[in-house]
This record gives sequence, C-alpha cells and structure tokens, in this order.
Amino acid sequence: MDAYKQAGVDANSADLLIDDLTDKASKTFDKQVIGGLGGFAALYEIDLSTYSKPILVTSTDGVGTKLKIAMMAQNHKTIGIDLVAMCVNDILCTGADPKLFLDYYATGKLDPAVSKEIFEGILKGCEIAGCSLVGGETAEMPGFYKPGEYDLAGFAAGFANRENLFRPEDIHPGDVLIGIASSGLHSNGYSLVRRIIVSPDKSLLEELLKPTHIYVKLIQKLRKLMTLKGIAHITGSGIPGNLPRILPKHCKPIIKTEAWKKPAIFEFLKSVGTLSDQEMLNTFNCGVGLVLVVDKNQSNSLLSAIHQENFEAWPIGHIIKATDNEVLFE
Repeated sequence: MDAYKQAGVDANSADLLIDDLTDKASKTFDKQVIGGLGGFAALYEIDLSTYSKPILVTSTDGVGTKLKIAMMAQNHKTIGIDLVAMCVNDILCTGADPKLFLDYYATGKLDPAVSKEIFEGILKGCEIAGCSLVGGETAEMPGFYKPGEYDLAGFAAGFANRENLFRPEDIHPGDVLIGIASSGLHSNGYSLVRRIIVSPDKSLLEELLKPTHIYVKLIQKLRKLMTLKGIAHITGSGIPGNLPRILPKHCKPIIKTEAWKKPAIFEFLKSVGTLSDQEMLNTFNCGVGLVLVVDKNQSNSLLSAIHQENFEAWPIGHIIKATDNEVLFE
C-alpha cells in the first residue's frame, strides 16, 4: 500500500470519499434499487406495474470544456448538475423516464474539497431529476492529468412502455414547435467561448457556470396532461443539429428566430466574438433548451402548462411538408 501511495495513488483517500458518498447517494434511491453502493454492479428491479412492456433506454455524456471554466473559477459546485442534466435530458427525448445515474470521475490526485463539491452537484442533479445515483468510478491517475485538472462522464438509464416511445412518423405538417427556455449556455459551445473570452471576470464566470436546466419533472407532468409528439434536446450544434434528429424526412421545421427571448450572454458572445447569426445558431442553444412538437390544437394548452411550472416557453415555429428536414430560419 505504501508503494502504491508513493506512486501517487492514495487508496485510503479514495475510500474515505466513497464512504461519504455512499451514505448521501442512498438518499436518492427509489424502492426499485436493490442493495446499495459498493458492489461490482448496480441492481434495479423494473416496476412492471408502471412499465408493462418495458424498454430500457440509456445515455452517456460529459460536460465538455465547461470543466475548464469551473477549474478557472475554482468553483465546482454546479458542474455535477450539468453532468446529470446532459444525460437525463437526452433520455427524455425518447419518451422514457430517467431512473438511474452513474458517474466517472478521474483526476491526477484527489482533492477532497473539489471532489466534495463535484459529488454534491451530482447528488443535487439526481435529486432534481428523480434519479437514483447507484454507482460510479473514482479514478486517481497520477501523471495523466495536470495538477488541478479532472474529467467527468455520466451514464443514465431509464424506462418506457413501448407504446409511449416517441416516433418520427407521428409528426406531421402543421404541427407546432414549442421552445422551452434554457438557463443560458448549458454545457455546449465552451471551446468557442474560451477562444473568445480569455480572462473572464467574476460575474462572467458566474454566468458561464450557470447549471443546465433539468427538464425531467416538467416533461413528466406535461405528458400526463397532453400528447407530445417529440422532444429535441438542444445541445452541441444548436437547433439545426438537433431538431432534425426527431423528424421524419418529409417534415421541414420552420423556425422564427425573433420568437423567443435570448439571454444577454448570447448577444455578448456574438458581439465580442464577431459571430454571425448562423454561427451562433450552429454552436449554441441561443436560449432554447428543449423543442417540443405538438398538434397545433394543443399548443396553447401546452404553453399554459409550461408557464404554470415556472418555465419560460414560446411558439417558435411549425412543420411543413418538404423533401428534407433541414431547419429553415425566418
């Protein structure tokens, strides 16, 4: 053990971190979790009273170079929320409910204070999403990362009844597109941000570190009230790169770029980086975190329901018949 410690790995420090996390993570468990943390794998019993024909849905993601901003600011309190959000919001796009979350945290040398902030963020994200944090991996790898650097990856699993999965063929010309507000940049475009802004001040760092919205409970409530036809999570490549992923080939989305309120951070980045409107739309979410597809007869009811849950939302476009599904901006 001493030889391993001399090589740069403090197994005891990692064990203490995991022991502390185990107790906190158990508070996120639902009744379907079997056992606890510490085994070689996590066990979860599918609730067949809720999912009579269960489909397992999985997703994995990271936070990208937003981690560099957290390291620069020496503020790691919300980066774990981002990690959960990026995974569970993707699962929502299938029609499934996220249920389980696992993390991968790697660094050259464990810093207890930094690790605590990261894991508290992950726990908070799981609480917001209604997910059980059932496991993960903490890796101390001396010589692999620069001092103070780390990497994160997240893994989520959820379930859906087969008949409740979203299907592109259910989307038709005339359907309405509803945009739900983002909290800001979320977790995409930070490589460009870091090229544009070399030395951000404290207030700008705080803006850049705003955590990604987690939309799980909102979408679960909406699906109980009405029929949604599809959901697109607006991440890297913005609306042009993500909305077509849920559409059939014959349905073209028409987006009105003046239809929604854009947070000031986007206008700031556009000005400082001398970016075109198209460059902004191809890189950032520009204020829209999710796009929902709904029948036009339900669009007003959907907007009202979203507003009642204290989220901003706007009718940002509609679907037309076409030979391709590339986004057209007006």
